[in-house]
Amino acid sequence: TTLMLIGDKWKVLILRDLASGTKRFGELKKSLGNISQKVLTTQLRDMEKNGLIYRTVYAEVPPRVEYTLTETGISLKPILEAMKTWGEAYQMKLSQ
Repeated sequence: TTLMLIGDKWKVLILRDLASGTKRFGELKKSLGNISQKVLTTQLRDMEKNGLIYRTVYAEVPPRVEYTLTETGISLKPILEAMKTWGEAYQMKLSQ
């Protein structure tokens, strides 16, 4: 189930970015770098549908959209931190 929800490279990176707080679409796109607007939109919609993030739209011109982790999304932080720790240890092992 966990892999079904966050098993995509972009979803993990989106969660990483949102772990530090609310972000706008443009901030996420800039942080992720190589992602197309279509893919980012698809990933965000899927994560919203699965209850991992909130999407807030402000009635402004131009429209402002912000994304924030839900409680369920926040509950993934220990998993992401464990993945980060494991990855760093693995990289250290390779560089020896």
